[in-house]
This record gives sequence, C-alpha cells and structure tokens, in this order.
Amino acid sequence: MNKKEIIKQLESFPYNRDDYWLITGAAMVLYGIKKETNDIDLGCNKEMADHLEKDGYLYQHSENGNRCFRYGDQIEVFENWLKDSVTSIDGFPVISNKGLIEMKRELGRDKDLKDIKLINEYLRKEAEND
Repeated sequence: MNKKEIIKQLESFPYNRDDYWLITGAAMVLYGIKKETNDIDLGCNKEMADHLEKDGYLYQHSENGNRCFRYGDQIEVFENWLKDSVTSIDGFPVISNKGLIEMKRELGRDKDLKDIKLINEYLRKEAEND
C-alpha cells in the first residue's frame, strides 16, 4: 500500500482524526521513508476504542491490557499506543519520528531494526537539507 492508497483508506475511515494517529509502516510511508507497507496500523485514544467496541468491532487485549481492533482487511487499531508525540502530514495525524523509533525499538524484530536504520537515514538527510 503506497501513500496515495493509505490516504484513500483514511479518507473513508469514519472516526475523528483527533482520536487516532498513524504508527509503524504507514507512518513511515507518509513521511516518505518507505514507498509501501502491507497495512495501516493506528494508535487511538480510549474514547475511540470505546466507539469501536460499541460499533461492534472485535478486539483482543494486548499484554498491557489495551484493546487491539481489526477494522476491515487493512487497518488495525491499537488503544493508547503512543510514544513521544503526534504531528500532521497531509492533514493526517502521524506519530513523531522519535516516537516511531521508540516503538520500533520496543518491537525489536529484525524488520523493526532495519526500519530504525531507514528512519535515522531519513533524519540525517532532512538535517542536511535544513
């Protein structure tokens, strides 16, 4: 899923943008760090998680007790999963690069460690262009 496809999915996502933020691979695509990702992962606040539950979306509890929802085939929503802060890209809320690195470190998989290298490369290039 490329940036255009992600934005198209989010434009039809019926929840308030103040209540969620893009995380992991989809955030990297919006930043321009990666060209594509397999799905869209979102973090959300408790209010949105309550709405998802009320709207009948099934969920599982994560290790920390927060809810994890599946919304359709391509979107997963994780309650209260936020590191650092949220910024805006093309009108959509996206986790900060610092928060993205923290999340990827926490996940610790091989692909996450590779993503951290890509994020750091992106940040170096951005700093050089300033």
